[in-house]
Amino acid sequence: MNIPADKKSRRGTRARSVARKLAMQALYQWQMTSHEANDIAKQFIESEEFGGADREYFEALLRGCIKQKDAINAAIAPFIDRPLDQLDPVETAILMLGMFELQSRIDVPYRVVINEAVDLAKRFGATDAHKYVNAVLDRAAKELRAAERG
Repeated sequence: MNIPADKKSRRGTRARSVARKLAMQALYQWQMTSHEANDIAKQFIESEEFGGADREYFEALLRGCIKQKDAINAAIAPFIDRPLDQLDPVETAILMLGMFELQSRIDVPYRVVINEAVDLAKRFGATDAHKYVNAVLDRAAKELRAAERG
């Protein structure tokens, strides 16, 4: 069966969105439990909800954020108004994902990174978390993706 290219693209985009959501939830769990990344990844991959996710992207996000935690946290610090450990763990997970993508996934346009992070903050964060996430990642993108922003 031939699937038109635009449908494949939308399916891939949706699969990456699901991967981001699950990676954010996995990062939240990792912050709360300090379990090993492999154990958390396995738990999420084996869940029913994982069916529509891009597994490779999920694993790259989760493992990349955990492996580069200190560098990502240091990169976030100049753009936030309080110590990272004072942020809500959901917001921290979302900002980690966003910063990781801005730094390491140049193939993903910065606007997509910010929009996806804002959507996650609207769904899972506190009342105005999306505004905060948007402001932080927008400031970061101005520095990290200056050439792309034009």
